[in-house]
Amino acid sequence: MCQVEFEMACAAVKQLKGPVSDQEKLLVYSFYKQATQGDCNIPAPPATDVKAKAKWEAWNENKGMSKMDAMRIYVAKVEELKKNDSG
Repeated sequence: MCQVEFEMACAAVKQLKGPVSDQEKLLVYSFYKQATQGDCNIPAPPATDVKAKAKWEAWNENKGMSKMDAMRIYVAKVEELKKNDSG
């Protein structure tokens, strides 16, 4: 696993044409944040901000995971979404 594969997956995720569920988007987002920034380092948003709270919780669930592991999982998830996208 290298930075190039991760960057290619980051570009590929923007090219997806098929519908991606909110749950899958959150999962991809959480691994992206863990891979690029490490453990969640921001305070939890208020419960009234449902979208921000969901994103924060998804990212925070990966606490303790290495950036390399997060990159690996991110790339695998994007590959899975690409397969589903192409039929």
